[in-house]
Amino acid sequence: MNTTDDTSAAGSQTPEGWAPGTWTIDPAHTTVSFSARHLMSRVRGTFNDVSGQIVTDPDPARSSVTAVIGTASLNTGNQMRDDHLRSADFFDVERYPQMRFDSRTLRRAAGSWVLSGELTIRDVTRPVDLEVDFLGSDPTGLQGEPRIGFSAQTTVSRRDFGITFGLVADGTKIIIADKVDIALDVQAFQTS
Repeated sequence: MNTTDDTSAAGSQTPEGWAPGTWTIDPAHTTVSFSARHLMSRVRGTFNDVSGQIVTDPDPARSSVTAVIGTASLNTGNQMRDDHLRSADFFDVERYPQMRFDSRTLRRAAGSWVLSGELTIRDVTRPVDLEVDFLGSDPTGLQGEPRIGFSAQTTVSRRDFGITFGLVADGTKIIIADKVDIALDVQAFQTS
């Protein structure tokens, strides 16, 4: 998390405005987006079905995140492309209706916060690091609900998850790139 840090009595870095608690991801105020190169341009899209829980500990390093994304909820703005991405060539949403992220550690690295965890797509689980920004907390939030916000980004190899459609083995032409950029803007409300 890129943020101004205060040093707590225990000596760990605690972001200004950090609010310990258990938070439920608010899908109406959360965006999960992706982009990948296709020929000479980039295709961008979002997943609209996201749920999960964030636990913020007084020591940020002990915090955790679990998130689930409905693969059928992808939207690139083109129905034919979306249907192809939902097919067995890509997400195979009938067999694998969800992607899942489970965090393992949160640590400081080169002035940023890095959230390490395991991402599961098509029942294949791989380690992933996300660079996280803490966007702040609001004790009164919407309609009196305390709120907290984060953004994060990472890049994954779709080949690592067995999604190889459109990859050219000899490297002569990029039809659909292997690397996919993922960006998250997450808002959550406090449940305890």
